[in-house]
Amino acid sequence: MFRKQNHKNKLIKNIDGFLIQASKSSDFKTLHLDKPNIELFFFSTLIDEETLNHFLLLPLQEHSPFENLNDVIKHIPISEILLCSENPEAGEKIREGHILIRLKSDKTNFALVNVKNSKRGLRENNDTENEFSVVGPKLGFIEDIETNMKLLRHQFSGSKLIFEELTIGSMTTTRVVIGYIEDITNSEHVNTVRQRLHDLDLDFVESALIEQTITDHTNTPFPLFLSTERVDRVAYTLLLGQVIIICDGSPYVITGPSTIFDFFISPEDYYLPWIVGSFFRIIRFFGVFFSIFATPLYVAVLTHHYVIIPKDLLGPIIESRANVPFPPFLEVIFLEITIELLREAGARLPTKVGQTLGIVGGIVIGQASVEAALSSNVLLIIVALSALASFTTPIFKMANTIRLLRFPLVLLAAGWGGFGIIAGFTLMLGHLLRLKSFGTPYLAPIFPFRITDFRDSLIRSPFRYTTTRPSFLRPQKKRRYQVNEGKDEFDDE
Repeated sequence: MFRKQNHKNKLIKNIDGFLIQASKSSDFKTLHLDKPNIELFFFSTLIDEETLNHFLLLPLQEHSPFENLNDVIKHIPISEILLCSENPEAGEKIREGHILIRLKSDKTNFALVNVKNSKRGLRENNDTENEFSVVGPKLGFIEDIETNMKLLRHQFSGSKLIFEELTIGSMTTTRVVIGYIEDITNSEHVNTVRQRLHDLDLDFVESALIEQTITDHTNTPFPLFLSTERVDRVAYTLLLGQVIIICDGSPYVITGPSTIFDFFISPEDYYLPWIVGSFFRIIRFFGVFFSIFATPLYVAVLTHHYVIIPKDLLGPIIESRANVPFPPFLEVIFLEITIELLREAGARLPTKVGQTLGIVGGIVIGQASVEAALSSNVLLIIVALSALASFTTPIFKMANTIRLLRFPLVLLAAGWGGFGIIAGFTLMLGHLLRLKSFGTPYLAPIFPFRITDFRDSLIRSPFRYTTTRPSFLRPQKKRRYQVNEGKDEFDDE
């Protein structure tokens, strides 16, 4: 308790410092009432506006002027009012949904009135549908920007979380908010996001449209910004030093700068022991490579390199392809397009119907194609496993990219075999080396190579090894937290 109190004293030395810091955020409001000679300070995303208007502003205007702060409190029909001066917990109270009231003639004494917004509770938002996890919170954003800002406000103490609001769109005038933590996020990243949003000249604004128009590279299938509906994921990216963009009318929040590893990290990794979390993360990377290269390797081996097939496996492959009249290339294209059609049809239909169509359609079409000698059963297994492996990617947009990459590699494998696959992978790697997200290399920490940043990329290291923020984000504060390892009480015996 003593340590927690010292932390609050360091965070908010006095109420004036808190008010100056909080005023940098667009959702922090200051009302100056001339007739009652009163000042009010509050976060608009955390209070109930109806209570403010009817039970606070109206009585203050009707019973003014006031001689002192006690006279003000008498006319406020709200039960929870705290009268204090230089309270180190005042900033925490404002962050919880209190309004600070003080006379303009008396800056030392103030009242904290509880007008917390209980109607717009945390359970009004939807659960995360596209980024589901078994372990951990399932709190997701909704289409209302005020609620989304409130959800993030509840994740952080103090006033370091800054929201800057913009209005974009010549026809829609959509509210867009830039969010960051002031003493952590690199100011260059904030200025880059701010400048790119100011330069937008659009008639209609939506989260996906913003993501595509402010990107560093438009001619790439890879998503350069992470778009998520999870509150815990956005809070984590803010703590690392990234910038977020919230768009009114969209349940997705854009975060950046992002690297390719961010799209394979699930929040569930941090709610499990590090060994288990690292195992699942490695499984995802294996699934990605299998999904991209499995069918191209099948085409390359059966078309150009059939001599490397083991004798024990050669018999089953010949038997399965004995009646197939098509070359491996057309066989693979047929099944891959069939899988994509089933995916698209299932996504466009209602949930229960789509799931049934995907399962039944896959079984029926797969069995029928084998019996009709349109494909081999060996390829059917490979394509099914490849499609299944692509679902291991936590972010939907990256999963779409992985689905797309298989087709050009299959074409190259059909034309040049293994050399074509290597050439395609080399071109893909060269393209990834050129990509940047808000000026940050997309392949970091591989390029530029930062060995210390591998602690939370390919694997999820124990928390005692992830005490610093990634160096490629260039945060203002390098250290995140400090771990005091416990000592066994029997070590000295």
